Amino acid sequence: MTAWLSIVGIGEEGLENISHSARQAIDNASLLIGGERHLAMLPDDGRERKTWPSPLMILVEEIMARRGENICILATGDPMHYGIGVTFAKRLPAEEMAIFPALSAFSLAAARLGWDLSRTEQITLHGRPLELLVPHLAPGSRILALSDNGKTPSDVADILQSFGMEKAKMLVLEHMGSTAEKIHHGTAQDFATKTFRDLNTIALQCPSDVTAQLYSRTPGLPDDAFDHDGQLTKREIRSATLSALAPFPGELLWDVGAGSGSVAIEWMRCHPANRAIAIEPRKDRQALIESNCRKLGVPQLKLLKGSAPDTLKNLGAPDAIFIGGGLSHDGVFEACWSSLRPGGRLVSNAVTIEGEQCLFDIHDRHGGSLTRLNISRAEKIGGFTSWKPFRQVTQIRLVKE
Repeated sequence: MTAWLSIVGIGEEGLENISHSARQAIDNASLLIGGERHLAMLPDDGRERKTWPSPLMILVEEIMARRGENICILATGDPMHYGIGVTFAKRLPAEEMAIFPALSAFSLAAARLGWDLSRTEQITLHGRPLELLVPHLAPGSRILALSDNGKTPSDVADILQSFGMEKAKMLVLEHMGSTAEKIHHGTAQDFATKTFRDLNTIALQCPSDVTAQLYSRTPGLPDDAFDHDGQLTKREIRSATLSALAPFPGELLWDVGAGSGSVAIEWMRCHPANRAIAIEPRKDRQALIESNCRKLGVPQLKLLKGSAPDTLKNLGAPDAIFIGGGLSHDGVFEACWSSLRPGGRLVSNAVTIEGEQCLFDIHDRHGGSLTRLNISRAEKIGGFTSWKPFRQVTQIRLVKE
């Protein structure tokens, strides 16, 4: 099938600077789709038109149902940079689409500010939780973020202030590329109560000497970074566990018996494309997971409220599984192992003799590697220092062939 879906990126200057091929795609379409601003740029010649509904996927599925018709979507900037082109690229082969990008907001902002785009974090907060910003906060980092609306900059300023970064430099760039373009300079403190035009991009320069508690994306967050009830995979064990799980960008983890969600959260913080499903039966711990997800910047983590193995059906094959609780329950290991994709990794830790025996039985049947982890931390006892040992942990790691 030849290209039937055209997606034309349009900048603030409108249709004046689009290519001849992009103009032809618009002229030849039997159905035009876009925001009201985009469709208003075209004369009303009687052709069918549609604007984006809420939720967006209603119209996406309608377009897919009309596969093969000559359809053109008008978008803002680069449709393949957090744009509608990405949505359709997940559903269609490249040869069925013709993409005509304009300059993205990121390119325009970098040009205005003289920032090296390859060394700048680029995220979108358009239609997404603001907490996604949190993992990108680091001493000296530069961040460009697409806003959801005119209030987004003040909401971002509130987040920065909650981390003690009220002096962080902020710029708000409105309507870049048009005669209405304006750049506002200030700090998080300056922008905390201000409202801007809806079409804006935020630029952040984090100070290098941040005294606030910012967390690295390297696995092994401090234990007190998490809200927990004592059932927490300790920092050193968590680091070893993430190392054994070996996350690659975009992979899916099942965290079975997730507790406070610490392993799943650290998995997702390793890379923005990583995905995780936390399975937890207890309501009090479900609340802890939800709180930790927001606080540590991974609100997209999926929480399944229930017990394994019943909740593990129809989830899609994971790339890695961590069994943090429930290993001794009937059918849990078997359900996890059968669901794991070929080449996937399964890791489980045990601190009891009964749990350790389960790991030995699994090792006898499936092989893999067994490791014992003994951790002690130095703590004060009066005027002296002594080692406080934690429970010995036995860990199994399996790779499915």
